Amino acid sequence: MSDLAIPRARPSGWNDRWRVWRAGLFSSPLNTIVTLIVVAIGVWVLHGLVRWALVDATWTGTADDCAKGSGACWAFVRANSKLMVFGTYPSQLLWRPILSLILMFGLMIASMVPRLWSKWLVLAWIATPLAVILLLGGFFTDRPVSTNDWGGLPLTLLIWTIAYAAAFAIAIPLALARRSNMGGIRLVSTGFIEIIRGLPMVVILLVSSQIVPMMLPAFDVNLFFSVEVALTIFIACYLAEVIRAGIQSLSAGQTEAARALGLSYWQTTGLVVLPQALRAIIPPLVNLGIGVFLSTPLIAFIGMIDFLSAVKIAASNEQVWPGRYTEAYVFAAIVYFAICFAASRYSLWLERRLKASERQQTEKKK
Repeated sequence: MSDLAIPRARPSGWNDRWRVWRAGLFSSPLNTIVTLIVVAIGVWVLHGLVRWALVDATWTGTADDCAKGSGACWAFVRANSKLMVFGTYPSQLLWRPILSLILMFGLMIASMVPRLWSKWLVLAWIATPLAVILLLGGFFTDRPVSTNDWGGLPLTLLIWTIAYAAAFAIAIPLALARRSNMGGIRLVSTGFIEIIRGLPMVVILLVSSQIVPMMLPAFDVNLFFSVEVALTIFIACYLAEVIRAGIQSLSAGQTEAARALGLSYWQTTGLVVLPQALRAIIPPLVNLGIGVFLSTPLIAFIGMIDFLSAVKIAASNEQVWPGRYTEAYVFAAIVYFAICFAASRYSLWLERRLKASERQQTEKKK
């Protein structure tokens, strides 16, 4: 019993962390008062949220059961989960979008493992979206599904994956062209980037889906294809500026050393400059990816049913589930937050890992 009375040692660095928190939260009487007010407001908001979302919530039942309660109606989410996640895709073929989600999330998870970074992962980024398109479309089968029936979370992830991956193929040449010594190439790339960046994404989507088909009446322009092209070009211009900033952050000695070893311009760029530049801009790349993912609901303006549009369709069924917009949008917010928070935490982890790897390599050289 005497052993139990001995206080356990605090974790290493606990006192230092507490000093930092105390200095930031209770450094003065005014700071202490502000901290207590903020904590009180937070507790009050959290208490009401917990009661609405958990304590008084209705988890199963019908709309009548939800009408009798005062909390959230999660029974609505359970009843409409297929519509919110998969949109209007035929219910008898839901195994296709389910398998598509598995493939796309598997690709993202594999991309988070540094030891898997190789040419095979690049091929996977090309093959996986193509496989998902064939799978959702039901090509080479007797049950094809039009792209107009694609929707929900699989469509959102597919559009994001293709546009963001394809944007690199355009952004890298644009970034290099903007730094070129050839005035004509530099002028054209700069003008293209600035024009696209000066337009809202909605305008780019409307041009690709409405104006381009009118300019090419002889061709049947697929809406899904036009959206992908528009988003790819839009993202590429922002991505080109991020890559250009990463290249400019490198010291001139890197290029000079490579040239001294007899490497050509393209060898220097591909083997020395770009790998270091891309490593330096990992946080901006993740931030841009999150921003693009959160901007995908804009495709609803041109008639495509993305994840948020499917959630809105489910909530608009006032005859069966009246007044359930709050639960629907909370569900959508949880899904968006989970994906974006995981991406941001991974970015921080990868940044620390790369810095530790650089320190180890520096110590080995010494």
